[in-house]
Amino acid sequence: MFPDLAEFKFIDSLLKKASPMAPVSPVSRSWLPAGDDCAIFDGWLVTKDLSVEGTHFRMDWSTPEQAVEKHIVSNVSDISSMGGSAKFALSGICINKSWDAQTRKRIGDAVAEGFARRGIALIGGDTVSADCGMLSTTLLGISDKGDPLLRSGAKVGDGVFVAGTLGKSAAGLWLLMNHPEAKDEFPTLVDYHLAPTIDEHCGARLVEMGVRGACMDISDGLSSELNHLALSSGVGIEIEERYIPVDPEVLRLSARYGLDPLEFALNGGEEYELLFTVSVKNDIFPRDDALSGGVFRIGTVVDGSGVRMRCSDGENRFVKAQAWSHL
Repeated sequence: MFPDLAEFKFIDSLLKKASPMAPVSPVSRSWLPAGDDCAIFDGWLVTKDLSVEGTHFRMDWSTPEQAVEKHIVSNVSDISSMGGSAKFALSGICINKSWDAQTRKRIGDAVAEGFARRGIALIGGDTVSADCGMLSTTLLGISDKGDPLLRSGAKVGDGVFVAGTLGKSAAGLWLLMNHPEAKDEFPTLVDYHLAPTIDEHCGARLVEMGVRGACMDISDGLSSELNHLALSSGVGIEIEERYIPVDPEVLRLSARYGLDPLEFALNGGEEYELLFTVSVKNDIFPRDDALSGGVFRIGTVVDGSGVRMRCSDGENRFVKAQAWSHL
């Protein structure tokens, strides 16, 4: 029986809705320090992400459930990008002192239910309160379909692929900031920014399909992740502007307001789709879609360094990293 104190009652409500802890272990006992989307500790894929109110979510835009869902996806995508499946979570919740009792309950329920729905056991964490809300998760997963995918795995001649269409989150954010009165006209973009929906098993499916290249999730924007991947693998990358899979709704939004859709697709963050390289033929990705959202080849790994793009005007231009910085 938990003591009749607010914090203990809050924790008790989380644990009552949590998934049971299953006895799973990594198949291989590998190790990898910081530098990829996850570290590997004795075979465990380990990642940690923070979501801070006012920076990653706003309660005047998001429901409590959307704020939590976005946070969970940001963690799960890291595990997926390594070819793994998430199994255990340690959750830290900082309650904003201004949140009412109903908001606090909804946040707690969304955390417990969000992990449970994915079969991720909530095995511990901490709760505090402050003047700003924050969500923090340490997530552990395993790669039981094969060796983990690393950023350093790209080789000259590999194709460069993106899973899913791009620009959705950045376009949704732009709309909320600049034309909130039109948000109901572009619901998929707004919803994707507030609570992105991705194929959370994409990385594991890639490993099953024989992919042995490099992989990472697109959290800071395609331009930045391409440069990260090229630098980590010691290669160059050439992409084609015409092949970048800009989401159709991003194209519609851009046409409506006279914007450049490529800016959203190249430099928009919080996408969480996967960027990866493959040394085998394109036809491992069947048209009836083994990966939800589609797979698009955008370029090739080449000798050298950096990232170049063949533009629609025929010129080759360097692609600079346009990463979001939290500092």
